[in-house]
Amino acid sequence: MFDYETLRIIWWAILVFLICGFAVMDGFDFGIAMLLPFLGKTDDQRRVMLNTIGATWEGSQTWLVTLGGITFGAWSIVYAVLFSGVYAGLLLLLFALFLRPVGFDYRSKLACPKWRSFWDWGLFVGGTVPAVVLSLAAGNLMLGLPFELDGDMRSTYNGGLFELFTPFPLLCVLVGVSLCLMHGATFLHWRTENELAERAQKVIQLSSLAFIALFVLAGVYIAFGVEGYKVTSVIDTNITANPLHKTVEKGIGLWLSNYSTYPLLLLAPLIAMSSALFTPFFSAKGQSAIAFVASSLAMIGAIITAGGSMFPFVLPSSLNAISSLIIWDSSGSHYTLKMLLAATVVFMPIVLGYTIWVYRIMRGKVTVEQIQANQHTLY
Repeated sequence: MFDYETLRIIWWAILVFLICGFAVMDGFDFGIAMLLPFLGKTDDQRRVMLNTIGATWEGSQTWLVTLGGITFGAWSIVYAVLFSGVYAGLLLLLFALFLRPVGFDYRSKLACPKWRSFWDWGLFVGGTVPAVVLSLAAGNLMLGLPFELDGDMRSTYNGGLFELFTPFPLLCVLVGVSLCLMHGATFLHWRTENELAERAQKVIQLSSLAFIALFVLAGVYIAFGVEGYKVTSVIDTNITANPLHKTVEKGIGLWLSNYSTYPLLLLAPLIAMSSALFTPFFSAKGQSAIAFVASSLAMIGAIITAGGSMFPFVLPSSLNAISSLIIWDSSGSHYTLKMLLAATVVFMPIVLGYTIWVYRIMRGKVTVEQIQANQHTLY
């Protein structure tokens, strides 16, 4: 079986994989929700938009639940520090997500235009707020969260919700929102036709350019305006380590040091930008499925860029750099990681296979004619 060091790297990779899976699968749901009040000019068109994701949005959201469960099992101290520290932000995320099931299920129950408009905006909030909160969290992770561990590994968090809204995290919000808009519009262009697809095409063009520009700007900000972290002590990666038994250096540009250590990481930002550039190209050529793959690769490239820059840090501390959590001192025990990996090897292929099967069954365009013919069975 794998040694402890290898298991830790595997579980870090699984964590990144789940984040990418959630971003790809739920990112276009968020994007379509953000576009719902604006792209759909008639009630039928808005129902078309909803029904492009109506059969799959709940399954997509379970990626977030799985991510939380995996963090609890494999990275329990990270889970404890993160969930207790940014509790207000997590509650905001949770209450925004509450609007999604009730919005989908109740929106079309009444024919009243005001009723449907109310739930359209509710779904807009249910898509926009999670995208904002999660992008804000990503930006603050790179800055470091204001927590400190004591000798008994108890965490003290010295920050508030509004303190998270600083310039770099807000820039990350713009990056994340533009990416979700591009991803959602690409999926919409793939699954719709006529006027709705044409409007989605325009959004793809604008949002892809916005994402590339903002992504480059964020990279420049990280290089010259964000303090990165670096472990400066020797760590035995095959033992259960105490997070406080290391030394950590902070400095401008340190988040870029991994790109010289691991040159292959340079592929991640290149894939993110080139894929975003090719997304409107393929959609304009009518190759919507390839455009969606490109959009997904842009999402994955952006996430791996952030994760690769931070490696081996999982949760940096801006209050006390020594308290920062890295993959070598914040993972579960060797036995825990082995048991979790055995379960993952069995169940993950089943989940992925079922997901592929569902999308295959639900493939094809959603049209206004279908909506009008199934008034009482579709969203």
